[in-house]
Amino acid sequence: MTNGVAAAAKLTASEAPNWRRERRLLAIAVAVLVVLPHVPGLNTDFGRSLLTQMGIAVVFALSFNQLYGQTGLLSFGHAVYFGLGGYAAIHVMRAINHGFPMPVFLVPLAGAAGGLLAGLLFGALTTRRAGTVFALISLGVGELVYAAAFMLPSVFGGEEGITASRTRAPVDFGVNMGSQLDVYYAVMAWVVVAVLAMYAFTRTPVGRMCNAVRDNPERAEFVGYSTPRVRFVAFAVAALFAGLAGGLHAINYEIVGAEAVGAPRSGTVLIMAYIGGASYFSGPILGAVAITWLSSSLSEYTSAWLLYLGIFFIGMILFAPSGLAGLLLMHRPIVRTRGMRCVLAAYAVALIPLVVTATGAVLAIEMAYRLATQPELGTRVRFVGTTVDAASPAPWIAAAVALLGGFALFRATWRVVASAWDRALAQAKA
Repeated sequence: MTNGVAAAAKLTASEAPNWRRERRLLAIAVAVLVVLPHVPGLNTDFGRSLLTQMGIAVVFALSFNQLYGQTGLLSFGHAVYFGLGGYAAIHVMRAINHGFPMPVFLVPLAGAAGGLLAGLLFGALTTRRAGTVFALISLGVGELVYAAAFMLPSVFGGEEGITASRTRAPVDFGVNMGSQLDVYYAVMAWVVVAVLAMYAFTRTPVGRMCNAVRDNPERAEFVGYSTPRVRFVAFAVAALFAGLAGGLHAINYEIVGAEAVGAPRSGTVLIMAYIGGASYFSGPILGAVAITWLSSSLSEYTSAWLLYLGIFFIGMILFAPSGLAGLLLMHRPIVRTRGMRCVLAAYAVALIPLVVTATGAVLAIEMAYRLATQPELGTRVRFVGTTVDAASPAPWIAAAVALLGGFALFRATWRVVASAWDRALAQAKA
């Protein structure tokens, strides 16, 4: 009895610093979210809209990772629950516009309910299998719902979608949705609640069993747990939060169309989770922020932004399979050592030829894209403040020299980076 109490006290004492650190990180994150829309450059309607989109994407990506990263279920139709949640929310918003006494701030709860209902319905069928079979069934469910969106226009609005107004509500309890700043704070309040709830779920016994089913389903069955039941619970939770993200989407855009349940959205959330790092809880957050920013920013500067996004995704798969979160966390053992300075200096040395390589690649892509897809705009391409003629051989030669020469120099700096890492790891061990 005494040993048990002592062990429990020791465990509590060891977990206390972690709890304090998590509370401190939460306080910092909330403070950043409060200040962010007032930062110069982000204090415009576009900047605040971009931040709002990032928040919605974070909830959606984390909900997907409840399946993929936490339970090992690769879904190709996760947008179904996002879209159905969005449709449920937009219908409730229309009811509010016609006098239903409910504040718009609570509309995402309707989206969560819609996502949960769809998750219970489809999850009862799909979670009986795992692996490739589950992935293919999820793909079939996604195509089925997408087709139904056009076959049932009274429910889904057909090609035009369904619209509603977030400002026409009989009651609002002091929460006004008239400006983009109001929408931002309302969405971020739900984002904080959703992130905390999903993090708490991963710490519950059910959440731990999801990891066990992911890692070794046979052993989980051996110790007495039903793997289909665990997968079903994880599926329902993931669908609930995907529906919540769909409800936030409905509030932000005031319209929900068939693209909300389409395959491109399912593919985008998969890319977000993978690029961010599906093995880490913070990974989908980083991936959602990065992909949303790239999608919104690159599209303003180039028509080939999807190509760059694909190259970025392939590069992450080949060179950083643990994602952005893995790249950041791999520095944790050396961050307090003197070797960290050497690592940063080595990165600075490697960055120069990497920029040269990227410049050559981007120049070649822009010229090729202009000639292949936009011949009506002519052969002159605006690049880094100058104009180059894609019909002339000189820019192509310059792009090839920058690409090949820069990569050769970048390849030569790998030894410098590796040597700095070896010294830093040796100091960390010492």
